[in-house]
Amino acid sequence: MYNVVEFKSGQELIQEYTPLVRRIAHHLMARLPAHVVLDDLIQAGMMGLLEAARRYDAGKGASFETYAGIRIRGAIIDEVRRGDWTPRSVHRNARRISEAMVQVEHRSGRDASDAEVAAELGVSVAEYHALLRDSVDSRLFSYDQLTDAVDDAPVEQFAAAEPDPRRALESSGFKQALAQAIGALPERERLVLSLYYDEELNLKEIGQVLGVSESRVSQIHSQAALRLRGRLRDWR
Repeated sequence: MYNVVEFKSGQELIQEYTPLVRRIAHHLMARLPAHVVLDDLIQAGMMGLLEAARRYDAGKGASFETYAGIRIRGAIIDEVRRGDWTPRSVHRNARRISEAMVQVEHRSGRDASDAEVAAELGVSVAEYHALLRDSVDSRLFSYDQLTDAVDDAPVEQFAAAEPDPRRALESSGFKQALAQAIGALPERERLVLSLYYDEELNLKEIGQVLGVSESRVSQIHSQAALRLRGRLRDWR
C-alpha cells in the first residue's frame, strides 16, 4: 500500500501519518526534561513528515512509514538539540564529573565510586549527587544521540550523495566502542541503562525493580552517562 504514496497529496499524508508523528513525539518526550514542550516536538515532527513526503522514493525498497518514522524522529531530535536551555554551569559541572571519573579510574585501574569522585571534585557525596541530579536534565549526553548515526542509517539509502566509506567505518568503530564501554560499566549502571532504553521502563518502575528511589535511579543513570562520556572522549 505504501508504494502508491507518491499519488497521495500532502494533505492526505498529513492526515494519515499525524498519529505516527504524535506517537514518536510522545515516546521521545518521556526521555526529555520536563520543560520541553510536547507541541514543539510535534511541530518539528510534522516538518519531518513533510520532508519525508518530498524525498521518498518507493523504488528504494523501504515502506513510506519506515522512512517517514526516521525523518520524523530526526527532525524532533534536531529541534531539541537546537534548543539547549541548559545553564553553562551545568555543562561545566558535567564535564568536571566526567573528567574526575577518568582521573580516578586512571589511577586506580577500576570503576570510580561515588565517594572517590566526590573527593576528586572536592565536594561531599551529597553535593556530588546534587550535581548528578542537575546533569540529568542537561541533555549533555544522550544514549539515543550516541546511537542515532547507527539507528538512522536507512536515511542514507535515500540520499543523493554516494556513501562515504570512511564515515561508515567510523560509525561501525564507534558502535563497537560504545558497546564495549557499556559492557564495562558497573553492574548497576548497566542494568539501569538496559531497563531504561531496552525495556523502556520509566525511572519509577526501575526504582521498584532495584529497590531504590526514583531519584537514586536518576543519579545512577546520569552517572552512567557521564562515565561513558569520559570513556568515549576520544571519539568526540
